[in-house]
Amino acid sequence: MKLQNIVTQVKGTFSELDCTGGGVIIYKQGQTVLEEYFGVQGRQKDAMRVGPHTLFHLASVRKTYVGFAVAYAIYHNYIASIDDKLSDYLKDEKVFADVSIRHLLTHTHGLRLQNEKVMKEFKAGYNWAYRDINVELLAKVIFKVTGKTIAEIVNEQIFQTLSFTETNWFSEKWEQHVEVIHNDSPFWYKSDVCDGSKMNMYSSLRELAKWGQVLLDKGRMNGKQMIPEEIIQLMTTIQSPNSKPKNLPTNGFFWFVQPQQRAGNTELSPVLPQGSFQLLGYTSVAILVIPNKNIAAVRGFNSFGSPKGFDYIKDIHDFGSTVYQSIL
Repeated sequence: MKLQNIVTQVKGTFSELDCTGGGVIIYKQGQTVLEEYFGVQGRQKDAMRVGPHTLFHLASVRKTYVGFAVAYAIYHNYIASIDDKLSDYLKDEKVFADVSIRHLLTHTHGLRLQNEKVMKEFKAGYNWAYRDINVELLAKVIFKVTGKTIAEIVNEQIFQTLSFTETNWFSEKWEQHVEVIHNDSPFWYKSDVCDGSKMNMYSSLRELAKWGQVLLDKGRMNGKQMIPEEIIQLMTTIQSPNSKPKNLPTNGFFWFVQPQQRAGNTELSPVLPQGSFQLLGYTSVAILVIPNKNIAAVRGFNSFGSPKGFDYIKDIHDFGSTVYQSIL
């Protein structure tokens, strides 16, 4: 193994981002082969050093848990089918007419929020655009059909089941939370809403890596089936509609999933084998699972957004390539 190559790549990203600390963890066949932290949690003079219990802001990586809540609802027949129309569950607005649950999960819904009004960008299923309105809408659907919030389902079915204590949506910060360096980004916001619909989710890298390993093991932990395998399969296999142009990203339940034929620009490195899946957040936190090599990898930083000249697609490709090529 050339683990130092991974450390070098992650520290190279750290040096380019506007951040004060970071870390990386790699699991191979269920064993920790790399765990390294560097820097401090914020810009304060007395800032704590980053370590195993540091809580990183997940940004869009939280969608792994949002996707789980949807898969849970489908598995337990609260939602009849991934192809159910959104209008079957929410007020039948004209803008929802051709939008399905599948479209919301795979960024092919064609909806966007403009001046607090839902607008239509394109016909559902025929294009791809990354808009957070899909999380807001799915949160409403989940609550309507189950009577529970996304956070309640995830807490009951994942965090309690797997004994996770360092992952959740937070309304207040603890000393373990990183300071998120956002430089007044227009996309940054704080929220005291902890129902799972907002961006205020944090996790330690250890628990994020453990979650990656559970996904890799199809819901098993320590030899025991903790989460139904069918839920994991729903989440991490390609669910994008066939009508989507082939050069646009392919997704499972939010996860970017490597297709058999690679085309276009996606956050997955082109060297990663078919079936690999990954999520990347605006904080440059990432989780990558490579079933072909039995690898789960995570990295974390306390930045938000990218500095001028930083190519986040190239960077995440480099991370995936380096992990894949450095571990035999």
